[in-house]
Amino acid sequence: MACIKNRVVRNVVSLDETASCEDAARLMAERRIGSVGVRRGGKLIGLVSERDLLSAFVLGGDPSRTALREAMRPGVPVISVQATDGECAHLMRNHGTRHLAVTDGDEIVGVISMLDLVDLVVEDKQWSIDQLESYIRGGRSWQLSEPILTMFNHEQPAS
Repeated sequence: MACIKNRVVRNVVSLDETASCEDAARLMAERRIGSVGVRRGGKLIGLVSERDLLSAFVLGGDPSRTALREAMRPGVPVISVQATDGECAHLMRNHGTRHLAVTDGDEIVGVISMLDLVDLVVEDKQWSIDQLESYIRGGRSWQLSEPILTMFNHEQPAS
């Protein structure tokens, strides 16, 4: 399992907890992101996701008058910067979220999304495949771009 440390988005797009849900929705649409950080006194205290905003709207909140602190779900799931991709996936699944606040000690330092995890897992698997192919070829990594020909290849060599 791969550590998420290098995949954490540390420059979190965020708004103050008093900002409206409408402001958050507009910012998410402009930036093409699925969550925004929520700040109190300049410090990140959590996340509001698309799903959180939708829940607030469905419950009858006026998006232009509902503050982010009201839309932010209580007990937002957090995970350590030292966590693995598997731990993140487990927490996301258990909490029904695609975004996790990432902590270093007691402080939220970033966010990781499901798409970040997918990239991490694919990259990790590709590295393993490359290592196995290199081993199969006897460490000749320059052959990685050439197809593997087996000894059972029944094609006749060209004369």
